[in-house]
Amino acid sequence: MEKQDLHTVYQKTMAYAALKHAEQKMPTGLPYVVHLSNVAMEVVLAHQQEPNFNLKEALQLALLHDTLEDTDTSFEDIEYEFGKTIADGVLALTKNQNLEKQEQMADSLHRILMKKNEVAIVKLCDRITNLQPPPPKWEKEKIKNYYLQAKTIADILKGKNSFLDQRIKEKIEDYSSHF
Repeated sequence: MEKQDLHTVYQKTMAYAALKHAEQKMPTGLPYVVHLSNVAMEVVLAHQQEPNFNLKEALQLALLHDTLEDTDTSFEDIEYEFGKTIADGVLALTKNQNLEKQEQMADSLHRILMKKNEVAIVKLCDRITNLQPPPPKWEKEKIKNYYLQAKTIADILKGKNSFLDQRIKEKIEDYSSHF
């Protein structure tokens, strides 16, 4: 991708993600693009507090992080539009559906650690965003497992951004009240 300003990169990436996730909804019924923009906002907040990562790349990853997992978009599609670095980052953030469910997160975290810092930043921001009150239909065991998974993410990715380390710790503490 040619050198572009942050605003242009954000708009292009948001438009692409919105088209790809067009019919997808959050559990609340809101368009899925709200989740993506919330993750992007967490990235911006983290960068304002500790600018130790490439904001453009992290924003692109935030907006595209679920594209491979939740849409019919291919790795090649993302690589063509946004380049290999972004496509590789999105792939690392994507759970490998060929693995057993209990192995998917560990595998993804392993692949995230092998990528640039921006990928880990987005994973932390994604989980922070998802640590909202759980959907009413979730059983206590599922809520507790999500909590434990969040702790694992926080532990494995600790040190990537001290602001996010503190933020996820607080969100995990708050989330523990739901089980």
